[in-house]
Amino acid sequence: MKRLLLVGALLSIAGAGAAQTTKVTPLLSRDLTSIAGKEGSMMVVEYAPGAADPIHRHGAYVFVYVLEGSVIMQAKGTEPVTLHRGQTFYEAPDDIHLVGRNASSTEPAKFLAFFVKDKGAPVVMPAQ
Repeated sequence: MKRLLLVGALLSIAGAGAAQTTKVTPLLSRDLTSIAGKEGSMMVVEYAPGAADPIHRHGAYVFVYVLEGSVIMQAKGTEPVTLHRGQTFYEAPDDIHLVGRNASSTEPAKFLAFFVKDKGAPVVMPAQ
């Protein structure tokens, strides 16, 4: 059930168009028993060529590791960065994720995301 809620939240924030070009695969979600009220979640996000996310936030510590292709990421107050296979990106709980997209219009991209968040909190929330 948790997996379905997670995927549903990610796809609803992405919108109908992005849902067709972005695939989210939840891998693991566990309570972090030594950190009261927190849980860790891992997922793989696959962007089709040219796919992009709308502006959003996570309310979590987010660690990203690029598995395939290249992605462009930007948190509010920082410059956009192009990440290639093996590179990483970090977001703090208060960050607004302005840019999250595939850097290529012809090749897919895939990354692993690990979240440390409040137990039961959504993984993705709209932001302005």
